Amino acid sequence: MLLGGGVGTGVSFITMYDRIISITNLYESWTELIVDKVDKPVMTEFAFDLSEKIYLLHQDLVSKTYKHSRYEEFNVYDPKPRIIHNAEVRDKIIHRAIKRILYPDFDKRFIFDSYSSRDGKGHHLALDRFKNFSRKVSHNYTRTCWVLKCDIRKFFASIDHAILKNILAKHISDPDTLLLLDRVIDSFSTKDKFGVGLPLGNLTSQLFVNIYMNEFDQFVKHKLKVKCYIRYADDFVIMSHDRKYLEKVFIKTCEFLNSRLKLSTHPDKCSIKALTSGIDFLGWIHFPGYRILRTNTKRRMFKNLADSQPSESTINSYLGLLKHGKTKKIKKRLYTLGIPVLERM
Repeated sequence: MLLGGGVGTGVSFITMYDRIISITNLYESWTELIVDKVDKPVMTEFAFDLSEKIYLLHQDLVSKTYKHSRYEEFNVYDPKPRIIHNAEVRDKIIHRAIKRILYPDFDKRFIFDSYSSRDGKGHHLALDRFKNFSRKVSHNYTRTCWVLKCDIRKFFASIDHAILKNILAKHISDPDTLLLLDRVIDSFSTKDKFGVGLPLGNLTSQLFVNIYMNEFDQFVKHKLKVKCYIRYADDFVIMSHDRKYLEKVFIKTCEFLNSRLKLSTHPDKCSIKALTSGIDFLGWIHFPGYRILRTNTKRRMFKNLADSQPSESTINSYLGLLKHGKTKKIKKRLYTLGIPVLERM
């Protein structure tokens, strides 16, 4: 059980809730929040008379009268259209305060091969793990490596609040913390179904989906005893030299997702293919021993770099991306656009 509370004679216990709502944790959450948003007007406004606002927020939490505010909704394209729900500053401080206390304990429970929104993990390590697994299964590319690739349909929009709360209650004994988490979770629902969905944009949403999907990760690793499994958010792959084995695993994973988590795989984004035919995973097409950039990603990169005056951070981001695959021709084309690729790679 994660730290909750306790009873005793003459002994003072610090609960998880006390740690979340402490003035120190709220201030540190604000400090982390402002790092990348210092020039935003809402942050400047909140910073005015900051001590008073943090104190009032703390008092709302102590009295348990805190209520989550409404979200501001806007569209982004990255590259497909998504709806982002932006919380008010005081709510973002709460989100970060929650994550600061809960994340370290939950991260210890996550499997090694879960790579999204985790310290010390990430996109590039997931790609490297894919390469290592594919080499292992194929005996250094001397036999066929089959890959089951799946995508969960409408991932954030399908998270069931009741199931998530039950999972949290299995690990957290402190009722005040659970009440606060309930308020954050229930602050958002999809337009067509109450009690379902997490908002894209909340820091807590990233933690909650990992806690939610850890149920699936544990099932795959410990019940199905799958060895070569990687999950990054709503994408996961399983590798084997036996295609029929993967067909059976696919059926069992779909059953678990549907019955236990009320999730479903995307009918157009699930496949079992040989590595030699190319596996589309995390923006790259993977082949034995190398990977190439996905065509759509490549087109978007050239468009962004050619149609406008790209910022230094945008250029560096793309050049960093190109270090992780077979991209010699792409680098030559970028050079013709006037981007000093060779000097930066």
